[in-house]
Amino acid sequence: MHTDTGTGAMAILSQSRAAQVAYQDLLRLHLDEAAAGHVGSLEERRRNGRTYLYDKFRIGTEMKSRYLGEDTPELRRRLAGAALLREDAAGRRQRMARLARMLRAEGLIATDRETGSMLLAFARAGVFRLGGTLIGTAAYGLYQGELGIRFDTDELAQTGDIDLASFERLSIALGDRVEQAPGEILNALKFDAVPGIHDRQVWRWRQSSGEAMVEFLTPAFGDETVKPLPALGVSAQALNYLNYLIAEPIHALALYRSGVLVQIPRPERFAIHKLIVADRRRGGPDQAKSRKDLGQAAFLVEVLAEDRPDDLAEAYGDALSRGPRWRERIAASLERLPGTAQILRGLG
Repeated sequence: MHTDTGTGAMAILSQSRAAQVAYQDLLRLHLDEAAAGHVGSLEERRRNGRTYLYDKFRIGTEMKSRYLGEDTPELRRRLAGAALLREDAAGRRQRMARLARMLRAEGLIATDRETGSMLLAFARAGVFRLGGTLIGTAAYGLYQGELGIRFDTDELAQTGDIDLASFERLSIALGDRVEQAPGEILNALKFDAVPGIHDRQVWRWRQSSGEAMVEFLTPAFGDETVKPLPALGVSAQALNYLNYLIAEPIHALALYRSGVLVQIPRPERFAIHKLIVADRRRGGPDQAKSRKDLGQAAFLVEVLAEDRPDDLAEAYGDALSRGPRWRERIAASLERLPGTAQILRGLG
C-alpha cells in the first residue's frame, strides 16, 4: 500500500502511452455498444431541473420506455448514430477483444473472475445504467485506467467485497427497473441474504463459501436508516457524506473478458471522501479499513495534484464548504497525513 510518511513524494508509475490510449479506445467502444441498443424514439423527461433520456419503443401492443442516461451532448451524439453503431456490432466487438488483450499485455491488473462475473451480471441487468455506482476498493482499482497509473498488485488485493451506491430520489424518479434483481443474481452466485437485525430488510449479501460481502448503500441526510432503491430492486443502507461521493459519477471499465462498463465516483471526490471515512472508522472495529482509506486518499491526492490540480482543488473546497463537521473529519485525517495536508494547502 502506498503510504504518506510526512513530506516525501510517493512513487507514481504511469501506464504506458499505448495502455492509456487502448483504455480510452475500449471505453469509447463500450459506450458505443450501449448506445447501439437504442431502437425506438428518443423521449425526454425533466425532473428537478435535469433532463433524462429514454428509449421509447413498442412491444406488441404495449409501449415501453428504457432509461438511457442523463442528457448530455455526447450521449445525444451517440444515440443519433445508433443505427450505424448496430451495423458495426461484429467489428466493434472484435476491436474490444483485441484492446482488452492489449491492456492485459501492458500490465493493467484485471478483475478477478468472481468479481468480474458479478459486475458483468449487474451490468447486463442494468444496475449501472440505472444509477448504481461502484464504490470502495473495487472502484479504487479502476482508477488505474482512468488516471493512467500503475498500482502495486498487493495494493489491489481485496476480500472480494463489493459496495454499490445510488441516490434514492433518482432511483424513484427514473421510472425504470433492472431486468433482473441483484438479489437473484447474488443467489445464483452463491451469496446469502443478510437481513437487518431489527427490521429484517435486506441490503447486503455474504458469500456462502467465504467472507466476501456485497452491500447496497444510499446517501443519508440525517438518520442513517434503510431506504428503497426501486430502480435497482433492492433496499440500501443510508450513510451520511455519501451524497458527496457519488455526485456526477463517471464511466469506467473493469478488465474482465472484453471489459465491463460500470460507473464509479470521480477520483477527486473519492480521495477527499476517503479522508472523511477514515476519521469515521478511526478507533472502531474498522480501524484496519481506516488505515487503508488513508493510504488510498494519500496516493490519489498525490496523483491528482500533479495531473488534475483544478479538479482536486474544487472537490476539496466543496467538501470544506459543507459545514464544520465535514471540516473536522477532514482535518483529523490530515493530521495523520502531513504530506497530504501540505499538498492540499498548496493547491491555492
